[in-house]
Amino acid sequence: MKGGHGIAGNDHSFHTSHTPEGVAVPTVSSSPVLSVVDDSDPLLGELAQVPAAPAGLLQTLARVPDPRKPRGIRHALPGVLAVALAAVVAGARSFVAIAEWATDATPEVLAALGMTRTVPCESTIRRCLQRLAPDQLDQLLGTWMWLRTSEISGRRVIAFDGKTLRGARDAAGNLVHLLAGLCQCTGTVLAQLAVGAKTNEIPMLTQLLDTIDITDVVITADALHCQRGTAEYIVGRGGHYILTVKDNQPTLRKRLKSLPWKQIPILDTSTEHGHGRTAKRALRAAEIAAGIGFPGAVQVLQLTRTVTARKNGKRHTDVVYAITSMSVTDAKPAQIAGWLRGHWAIENRLHWVRDLHWVRDVTFAEDHSQNRTGSGPHVMATLRNTVIGLLPLAGHTNIATALRHHARDHHRPIKLLLNC
Repeated sequence: MKGGHGIAGNDHSFHTSHTPEGVAVPTVSSSPVLSVVDDSDPLLGELAQVPAAPAGLLQTLARVPDPRKPRGIRHALPGVLAVALAAVVAGARSFVAIAEWATDATPEVLAALGMTRTVPCESTIRRCLQRLAPDQLDQLLGTWMWLRTSEISGRRVIAFDGKTLRGARDAAGNLVHLLAGLCQCTGTVLAQLAVGAKTNEIPMLTQLLDTIDITDVVITADALHCQRGTAEYIVGRGGHYILTVKDNQPTLRKRLKSLPWKQIPILDTSTEHGHGRTAKRALRAAEIAAGIGFPGAVQVLQLTRTVTARKNGKRHTDVVYAITSMSVTDAKPAQIAGWLRGHWAIENRLHWVRDLHWVRDVTFAEDHSQNRTGSGPHVMATLRNTVIGLLPLAGHTNIATALRHHARDHHRPIKLLLNC
């Protein structure tokens, strides 16, 4: 059995010569609801021996509102959703692939997913998923994932990042853009919301945060969200923020740049070797008693990154500034820097379990998807998010390998879902 051990969560791109003090290695309880069957499992296929967890994932799918009129319904929505999710666990990338997976499944497998009548065809699956209210589905699954990962020790750190689904357009012909909150510890999506064509990520972030409890939670976001209103909102709800400061806040960045950094000692250093270069990082941090004129900000960080090419010795230095509402008593500077690097890992596609977009783009070929109408693209992205969260919680350390593992036997996705 692959036990319910948590993912290591190491950021390979920012490999340090020493572990930053206070950074905990996430672990997951070895509860049987997180176990997943190995290739050598002699009980493979004996679904009767797999107990369904109370308030489990399939029960959560049963709470998704059905937009269809009751008259003439042949396939219950929870069953269609369960089949779709199981197929995505097995690597399905489209409605056609989901229907093919369902056609190949045995009646025993379909019954375990709540599909007791005829196998739904591709058009039925597509119509069901395209007519859903995707934000409601996101909220239900995000809440379930939040509760499912609540046993993991350590402070919640959620990175928010947006992604445009290049192969998908809404009814008005606009590209579909999603804003998601990803747990840095577990790699699970805890919240997601569509960003309309007439708005942008800035106001949608606070709307998305309305759906979760951010008390004592650390929120990381890119420089776009370094906004006074966003900072006031997060602090007002009892949360903390770590925000990168760039040229969209020129006055603030100039103020940070003018601080006497040479007089501030280096608190943490790290060195990384790879790709024909050596990268050295140095961290300085300071609390400003008088404040810096930004809501809730009490600590300033300067991260200096010097990259040297081993072939020709050319050197390039970048300096990044960040602000946080966390004091040195809330978290040590090295911890805060680690969380900031964790956010960059999501943006820069450096680690599979922390990089939602990289997995969705490459492993699931999301940007090449032909699901372009209605809520279909958003719903498929939600199903992919759920699978990307489930697999590491079940002990898998490589998404592509895990998808192939579940594709080889129809019973494996069922066991995974029933054990959640």
